[in-house]
Amino acid sequence: MSTPAPVHYLSTLAFPDRWLDELRARHPRLEVTQIRAGAPEEIPGEVWRRTEILHTGSVFPRAAADVPRLEWIQLDTSGADHLKGTSVWDLPVPLTTIGGISPVPMAEYVMMMILGLAHRLPRAVQVQSAGVWPSLGERWNTLMPRRLRGATVGIVGYGRIGKEIGRLAGQFGMTVLGLKRERGTRAGEFFGEAAQEAEAELYTPDELHAFLARCDYLVLTCPLTEETRGMIDAEAVARLKEGAMVVNVSRGGILDEEALRAGLRSGRVAGAALDVFDAEPLPAGHPWWDEPGVLLTPHVAGFAPDYEEQTLELVSANVGRHLAGQDLLNLVDRARGY
Repeated sequence: MSTPAPVHYLSTLAFPDRWLDELRARHPRLEVTQIRAGAPEEIPGEVWRRTEILHTGSVFPRAAADVPRLEWIQLDTSGADHLKGTSVWDLPVPLTTIGGISPVPMAEYVMMMILGLAHRLPRAVQVQSAGVWPSLGERWNTLMPRRLRGATVGIVGYGRIGKEIGRLAGQFGMTVLGLKRERGTRAGEFFGEAAQEAEAELYTPDELHAFLARCDYLVLTCPLTEETRGMIDAEAVARLKEGAMVVNVSRGGILDEEALRAGLRSGRVAGAALDVFDAEPLPAGHPWWDEPGVLLTPHVAGFAPDYEEQTLELVSANVGRHLAGQDLLNLVDRARGY
């Protein structure tokens, strides 16, 4: 009986040797190569030519002719919007993401920010920075928390992350609204356990304005697609419930930042927590750094403390499926854009 041919796997990432060794041990057919690269020209041509499985975040072949044996790309990102309009998007190979690794820490991040905004954390940070104990009147007027129990959180993108946010919000007695493309469940197989369903009232994008009018807290977790780009524009901000607060952990392009800033300065929007921006890295001196009422973090909401272990489980599962000719987990639907 002949020995099956090796399958060539290339990582452009920075996994430790123990991670790579474990992948080899689980799949003896894999010939594993890792080249920590920041650009495609850092990968030798002969490596590109033999690569069948590419595991990468942002390093891709320049052209299909460079990777004649490529069969599948495993992305090290939870989204694929950064590939739309590139030659990689048009390669005739499946794309898969690491979706399912970050829902729990991202949901915890969102609840941290909702709690921080409700308990006036931006103002509290200002007080600490000033180093002056405010009067009782100042504390009463500027540091009085908002009630969470009975408040309404509206989650745009009610998938795995959105459902986990909804579950946690429900524990605080919040009313949960979910907005998703379809009220049904998207077909397909995904990595990780499905979040427990919170009791949520579902809306579709054509009902956006009615949805926004009910939100005390608006949370954005949806992928960036042609349909969601600019979804929260000036009109949408104007439709928000008076005094709403906004948390964005999706992509900068979904939210009109100037419209949000205008809403904050007019008082219609009471506060915001932003982890993603139109311009990343956010330039020094950008208005967001000093905007009153805003909690800002540098695109870290999706960081997962068990990233390496969970990524190994996902990649190993997908390698097994690939070798067996089965459907892959977290397959990107190019028609939908995610």
